Amino acid sequence: MNWRLADGCVAAAGLMLSVLALGCTESRNLGSSVPHGLLPVDERNPILLANDGAYDNWQGEYAVLLANSGGPKLAGIIVNTSSPWPDLDANITGWRGLVAAARSSGLRNIPDPIASTGPALTRPASGQIDDTTPNRSEGAHLIVETSLSLTLPYRPLVVVIGGRLTDVADAYLIDSTVTERVVVVSSLGTTTDTGGAMGAPNGEMDPWADSIVTARFRFVQVSAFYDQTMDVPSSRLAELPANPFGDWIAAKQPSIFDLDQAADQVGVVAVGIPAFVTAVENVSAAAPVGAGATSGPDLVADPVGPLLLVTQNASGEATRRFWELLLDPNTYGP
Repeated sequence: MNWRLADGCVAAAGLMLSVLALGCTESRNLGSSVPHGLLPVDERNPILLANDGAYDNWQGEYAVLLANSGGPKLAGIIVNTSSPWPDLDANITGWRGLVAAARSSGLRNIPDPIASTGPALTRPASGQIDDTTPNRSEGAHLIVETSLSLTLPYRPLVVVIGGRLTDVADAYLIDSTVTERVVVVSSLGTTTDTGGAMGAPNGEMDPWADSIVTARFRFVQVSAFYDQTMDVPSSRLAELPANPFGDWIAAKQPSIFDLDQAADQVGVVAVGIPAFVTAVENVSAAAPVGAGATSGPDLVADPVGPLLLVTQNASGEATRRFWELLLDPNTYGP
């Protein structure tokens, strides 16, 4: 599971040198030019969102704005459940409301969200990942199918997760070759003195899926959160555009979680606004978790580790870009 860049590439940051030194010629390239930020995926990669509720963060809003303003192509939206958001019908209704408001305002190329059913994955008695019983969920099939249709050798599909990792792990269980075409970027967990923890937020929802994803996929854990209430503070509501999308944001604003450790949009922003990520560590995942685990495997700092952990961000850059796109008439088409 190696991260690769194309021939003649140069690392975007010193911490990536050990990874890039592995070579630049294999078919699992991540780009045909130098990355635009500290991650080896950026706004040129197509993305597929996966999340649960529609009202506690700005993941979807960032995604649709960026998709219409030179950011990542939005290839799909997977909606599932979690313990805080257990009602799938309510979740999909919320996401459809977001999409309808965006389309009515002139935003283009926004796919219909799909509902994905399937419980957290169960660790098999053998403890072997490939013995796991798959859900064969709608979301897993969409990940596989989208990766087959959109991935280029140098430009993989990025699955951006704002909830549990179940659907992406399930995609591996139904087609193991999906790992050759997908990079997973997840808003999840925390940083620690030794690396990262795959716990709350989101990492506690399906620890066995966490184990599968970190063992099999190219994985970026974004554990650098910020106060998302500052993206749309009450003092700026009057500035919102006078269209259905602005109305949607104004109606949703009071529901945004005011916890600075639960901003699911950091995954989308890390890919779509490269300047947002200001520090990254290479990490390795501990062995797959045991029965009864309440969080995923620890991520341990490792100079040549195959996984990446985002540890610091420039939140002001995200908010600035959010409002720039919101207020630009060109965002909403001709």
